[in-house]
Amino acid sequence: QPDDFLYQLLHTQLPGTLDTSLVSSDNINNPRTMNAIYELGARLQQGSRFGRETLAGGGLNNKQFDDFPATQVLSNLFTPPSTVYAPHVLKDGSDSVGALGALNRVYLNIGLANEEWTRHFTPLIGATPDIGTRRPRGPITPVEISVLRNVSAFWNANEQQTPAVAAFFLASAKADHLADAPGGADYLSASLERGMEVFGATCARCHSSKVPELPESVIGGACEGGGNGSGYLDCWKKYWDHTKTDEFKTAMVEMVKAPDFLEGNFLSSERRVPVTLLKTNACSPLATNAIEGNIWDNFSSQSYKDLPSVGSITIYNPVDGTPMEYEMPAGGRGYTRPPSLISLWSTAPFLLNNSLGTFDYRPSVEGRLASFNDSIGKLLWPERRVKDSLVPSLPGYVQRTTEASFLRVAYGYLPTPLRVLVGWRRYLPWGAPELEIGPIPAGTPVGLLASLPLISEDRSLTARAAYQVRLLEVLGKLVADLKSIPADATDEQARAMFGNAVPDLMALSKCPDFVVNRGHYFGTGSFTDEPGLSDDDKLALIEYLKTL
Repeated sequence: QPDDFLYQLLHTQLPGTLDTSLVSSDNINNPRTMNAIYELGARLQQGSRFGRETLAGGGLNNKQFDDFPATQVLSNLFTPPSTVYAPHVLKDGSDSVGALGALNRVYLNIGLANEEWTRHFTPLIGATPDIGTRRPRGPITPVEISVLRNVSAFWNANEQQTPAVAAFFLASAKADHLADAPGGADYLSASLERGMEVFGATCARCHSSKVPELPESVIGGACEGGGNGSGYLDCWKKYWDHTKTDEFKTAMVEMVKAPDFLEGNFLSSERRVPVTLLKTNACSPLATNAIEGNIWDNFSSQSYKDLPSVGSITIYNPVDGTPMEYEMPAGGRGYTRPPSLISLWSTAPFLLNNSLGTFDYRPSVEGRLASFNDSIGKLLWPERRVKDSLVPSLPGYVQRTTEASFLRVAYGYLPTPLRVLVGWRRYLPWGAPELEIGPIPAGTPVGLLASLPLISEDRSLTARAAYQVRLLEVLGKLVADLKSIPADATDEQARAMFGNAVPDLMALSKCPDFVVNRGHYFGTGSFTDEPGLSDDDKLALIEYLKTL
């Protein structure tokens, strides 16, 4: 019900999104769009150019297409013993052990071999359970492929069957063009040349797998194969700087105008873009499931784990809008791969969390285009984007609770130090003792509590103990403040009481970025690297995007 905080949490998952790390929780509220599988062949080709990854440790145990004679058409994606050319489906590019390993992992995440999987985390809580008591004990540990092969016939069957799934996608995942949809041609413009020129000069560097031949200074040496690893930021900067040159833009525009430009084009560069450039919500690139030592350790490459920090981003206090700097961690986090623009007309709303634009529920061409037109307008004219209802100075809106609610965590899920907040109630003969936080006022940012880990991920016992003491102090004060709110208090008064804990909660948060619909300002006046497009050029671009 709406007065349960879990209800409020689930309703931050906008239509078309899902937090796939909700069960094997990374303690970050991170609902993301469900990925369309389009033009897998072109995606694999792009991976073979710029998706070179190095495997190590448990990642070496992933099956590759070379292990299956029937998939020899895909056997050029692995060079023994440890080099794989990986296309990426996940937004942070963490699925970096090869397409087959990434596909195998999907079935684990939806319940395959759960008897082994759930030995490594506590569902919804995130911490590793004690095998005897199932109580949260410590940081999440990796599920290992070598162990799965020994304990799960289901996993072994999975590894044998997924090559056929990949072959199916390779043959069937074709684009859905507006021109082919019922009545779709009526929505298309006959004049597209200017839109092609704008796309080539502004968008194609990130949203095309066909680009002009790049100089050796950009793709040679340590940057060969994409340069993934510890030196990736240097390679990205070389590529990005080159795409700003007149030489690149002129050649790119000519490519876009070619009749065969869209043939075999995945419409994404597949390169990892730093969130410092994108300025989109940071919760997706802060995800930790695939970093070293975490649940999907065996399903991410060493070159992913070696990625450097992108630097600091600006985040905002959701109560008063105060900006502050936040240093993004290294080790794989901080990047987002550009989504494919194939069938863009049918996939709105936009951004990685579907927060940009209105979702039209009509299952029709008209309904899809209504969503597209609203979403693309807000993308290219940032001033049209929804602003926050309580703090309009923010660069977008915060997902907030819609009414007063309570967060309840059962006693058995609590780490030992937090059980003092429940105390003597565990001895009562009725009901299950629990930690209760509330009433959480209407208008509270959901992420303040949803992205709060109950156990530190630090492997050091002293650091974990210090975190528990700090968490106990913050939650104890918060519980006391909320219990003292008078029954007749207004929402504003209740939020003021809750607001006392906001700085402390932000300091403990795994993702203190709460504005969901900001960023991707390319081609607009909000992007300072290059001049923004004129309104006429934006309109011409929109007409071309409908044809993709």
